[in-house]
Parts: sequence; structure tokens; C-alpha cells
Amino acid sequence: MANIDSASDDRTANNAVRHQYRVLSDAEKANMVRVKDMGAAFIALLHEVGGTDPSGDRFASRDLSLANTHAEDAVMRAVRHITA
Repeated sequence: MANIDSASDDRTANNAVRHQYRVLSDAEKANMVRVKDMGAAFIALLHEVGGTDPSGDRFASRDLSLANTHAEDAVMRAVRHITA
């Protein structure tokens, strides 16, 4: 399956759960990308702090792993707010 940019109006093509989406404004798309970029930067910092490989999913401690989980949850919830 081809990848679809999360800010694309075609983002429904690979989603089996949500059946209807509204078209996002350019500002909403930009905000969604900013939130995701900030989340990715924070997760990269967690790897830097722990001295682990940023391309992997292993963290140096349980605390950093939990921080990653909460960062992912925060990004998901912010994106849900934007796209609701």
C-alpha cells in the first residue's frame, strides 16, 4: 500500500475505522504537521538523553519509554482535536 501524507485530503484511503472525514483547512493541516513534528522532535530528544538509536523503538529506561508513550498519546489527542 502506498503511503499517504497525513495532511493530504486523501488520508482516508488507508483507514478502516473512521469512515468519514471532513476536509481540513490549510491552517488545520499546518497545525497537525507542527504537532507531529514537535512530537517527533521530543521523542528524538528522549533517545538522545538515553543514548539510544533514534531509528529504533528501545529506550534506555522504563521512564523514557513511558515518556515516549505519553508523547505519542499527546500527539494523537492533539491531532484528534484538530481533525474532529
